[in-house]
Amino acid sequence: MALQAAHRRVLPILHLLGLVIAMFGLSMLLPLLVSLYIGDDAQLAFDKVFLLTLCSGLALWLIGRMHRRELKARDGFLLVVMIWLVLPLFGAQPLMFQMPELSFTDAYFEAMSGLTATGATVLSGLDGLPPSINLWRTQMHYIGGMGVIVLVVAVLPMLGVGGRQMFKAETPTPMKDTKLTPRMAETAKGLWLAYMVLTVACVLSFWGAGMGGLDALTHAFSVMGLGGFSSHDASLGHFDSPAIEAVAAIFALAAGINFATHFMAMRGLSLKPYSYDAEIRWFLSVVLLSSLGLALFLWLRDVYIDFPSALRYAAFNTISVATTLGFSTDDYATWPLFAGMWMLFLATFSTSAGSTGGGIKMMRAILLYKQFYRELVKLLHPSAEVPTKLGGAVVPNKIIYAVLAFLFIYVASTVVLSFVLIASGLDVFTSFSAIVATLNNTGPGLGQVGPSATYAVLSDFQTWVCSFSMLLGRLELFTLLVVLTPAFWKK
Repeated sequence: MALQAAHRRVLPILHLLGLVIAMFGLSMLLPLLVSLYIGDDAQLAFDKVFLLTLCSGLALWLIGRMHRRELKARDGFLLVVMIWLVLPLFGAQPLMFQMPELSFTDAYFEAMSGLTATGATVLSGLDGLPPSINLWRTQMHYIGGMGVIVLVVAVLPMLGVGGRQMFKAETPTPMKDTKLTPRMAETAKGLWLAYMVLTVACVLSFWGAGMGGLDALTHAFSVMGLGGFSSHDASLGHFDSPAIEAVAAIFALAAGINFATHFMAMRGLSLKPYSYDAEIRWFLSVVLLSSLGLALFLWLRDVYIDFPSALRYAAFNTISVATTLGFSTDDYATWPLFAGMWMLFLATFSTSAGSTGGGIKMMRAILLYKQFYRELVKLLHPSAEVPTKLGGAVVPNKIIYAVLAFLFIYVASTVVLSFVLIASGLDVFTSFSAIVATLNNTGPGLGQVGPSATYAVLSDFQTWVCSFSMLLGRLELFTLLVVLTPAFWKK
């Protein structure tokens, strides 16, 4: 019976899964063309994988099209999970063709890290890799940053039937019931328009700050997806340029803001939407004040000889970690422990809902704070009616309960997965920081997986745990967990 139920669930979404895989294959044309143009030695890898991915997607589409029907809510959840499980299989193939010594476990981890915009890597010697391979790694950030489902709804109008279920399963919870335009395809196109406009601006800014054209594109993909892959082992520190660091920090902050707000500002040619967004002032205040505070802390602790140097390195690395970008310009694991732990703490909640960042999102953090304050007031005035408001609107209790449930699952996931790594033989500090870094899609952690190290130190089992953690965080917990419940598979 269970197999029959799974069969009935999976068949109607196979044609959609096939279309997504085929589109993913088409996206490989960019690194393939770059490889052909500059003449690096990755052309054969992209040739083979492009054909493999495209043909696999078309085959699934042909098999599944006989079972097409309108998507239900459960279909949307299952489709999203299957896409995020299957695409890394294809995304890993260029890496495995180019680096035969790379195990399947490590290649899948790298691709999962790319598509979930995490930026945790098992690779070293990035400076010696073909540029098209590094471009592909960051292009996966770019695709996964906004969400491949949003991309599919935007460019495949044929998915208009059931497209809403896909979009709601993919987008962060606080955005699920926000309609920017009457049709889901138009909404997705609007979000991608804002995404691409900012990306072009980021590329031009990097280029103007002194980067080469290909490096500018590669790092712009990483910044706008808030991923953190780089084409250099030293990350952005390779350039040792305050101008380049400033560009990356500014666009990381922009990518940490709700793209719906960017879209409405661009559509209306007005900055007013930013003043209406309740998250922005919290997001910018927390991140920028933390940057200033950590700069002062590092200066007073004599980590840097003068305050301007402390401000430069503290501000960039704090913004990078807090927005879950994950670039580094210094090994902050060597700083006093408080600094690194505070930065990882910021990564758990700082970015806005509807941004490409990870974590629980600032909107949920604000609601938790307001609920805490409401409980304090009610202790003093038990009969008082104290509504929770956000942006001038009363927040229904059902949303508060959902946020509290999310927080419980988030904390439980962090604890359980940390203990799993500890039980596997990894030290406590590295285990905890690795889970925090992967669950929040930040990338580098502390300990053995700090910014100057890679995740290659992990065993295969530990690597798979971190891969699961990245997927769990990218799908904001519930989308994945609901598919794993027995009730989901019942008729």
